[in-house]
Amino acid sequence: MTTIENNLGQIHARMAAACAQANRPVTSVQLLAVSKTFGADAVREAVLAGQRSFGENYIQEAVEKIAAVRAMQLSGAEALQWHCIGPMQSNKTRLVAENFDWAQTVDRLKIAERLSAQRPEGMAPLNICIQVNVDGGPTKSGVMAGDALALAEAIVKLPNLVLRGIMSIPDNTPDFEAQRALHQRATAIFDAVKVSGLPGLERFDTLSMGMTGDLEAAVAAGSTMVRVGSGVFGARSYTP
Repeated sequence: MTTIENNLGQIHARMAAACAQANRPVTSVQLLAVSKTFGADAVREAVLAGQRSFGENYIQEAVEKIAAVRAMQLSGAEALQWHCIGPMQSNKTRLVAENFDWAQTVDRLKIAERLSAQRPEGMAPLNICIQVNVDGGPTKSGVMAGDALALAEAIVKLPNLVLRGIMSIPDNTPDFEAQRALHQRATAIFDAVKVSGLPGLERFDTLSMGMTGDLEAAVAAGSTMVRVGSGVFGARSYTP
């Protein structure tokens, strides 16, 4: 058994235990393997172990990796889903629109409009999550809680996009209850949008929150997608 295959097994066991603790079916939470800084060979190992959804933070790196994985012609690779979970500047939206299945970090209308306009004809609509700032810090990415519904209302009117849910990246904290409290802020925003009655929310079903260190708290708070990087691929080494 490869290390990545073993790691995936351990993460799925943690997810199953967290779901059981929260009285939720294990099928209610999806694993997004965050493959940033790891090469196509690492993705290949994960695919061979059954993983199908991958998250990438660095857009140019991701585009090259997506092409490399496709060139491997792996069995099942045609069903892979690629999620952009890093910051998006205006000059990178075309790459996201042309290469990804999901864009999880949309926090302003301008970015959503560009993604919609740049989505190639013939491709399925791009799945969108609104990133929310649950900490309230002015320098952090994400729309403030009070502005999320208005942004959702604008996004659902755009062609070539489908609004799928809410995403958050709270500050790190080692305390389970503090972690859960932060995640519950995102859950409250998700619920508010869900019951708003906006047209175009037929597939609004995704609450993307929780990482390697806090996935249990995220599942307890209602997460439907945990984004795990080091827990699957190991520690990262960044080039200065």
